[in-house]
Amino acid sequence: MSIELIIFLVIVIGFIVYFIAMYNGLVALRNRFKNAYSQIDIQLKRRYDLIPNLVETAKGYLAHERETLEAVIKARHTAVNANQRAGNDPGDAGALQELMGAEAALTGALGKLFALSEAYPDLKANETMMKLMEELTSTENKISFARQGFNDSVMVYNTKVESFPSNIMAGMFNFKLAVLWEIDKPEEREVVNVSFK
Repeated sequence: MSIELIIFLVIVIGFIVYFIAMYNGLVALRNRFKNAYSQIDIQLKRRYDLIPNLVETAKGYLAHERETLEAVIKARHTAVNANQRAGNDPGDAGALQELMGAEAALTGALGKLFALSEAYPDLKANETMMKLMEELTSTENKISFARQGFNDSVMVYNTKVESFPSNIMAGMFNFKLAVLWEIDKPEEREVVNVSFK
């Protein structure tokens, strides 16, 4: 075997190893952002579980505010369905956009419920309601942190997908850009202040 052939084989093997490592790196980053989404999913499910208890507690006090309570339940149902679709493929931009819209609607409906509950002193003083509100606030904070982790993972993944030479590998194997979890409407960025003191 000649030295030229050995050098050629070493170069070819080097390129093969490099491209295998690049492909595996893309897979690892894609799995990392999917795992980051699963952290959001855990907190969203916790939130979805708290909402029916919150509505049931408020029902006795807000019997004539049935429309608001029904809006919260409907928004929750829509968000649960959107979350299931997004959970099947967190890289699906359409499913994630749908989930972001459903979550915005749910946040708006909860904001109305919280504002309404402020007008009812008995409801504000209800121990179950206070505990549920505290748990919901804690869960909202965890969701925010999970979204931040998701967006960080998506940013690293997208950077790798768009950077040369990994963009060639990404194009060959259909690695698509992932969508960041963004808040589009200014009113969604505002934190709903709820106080039961």
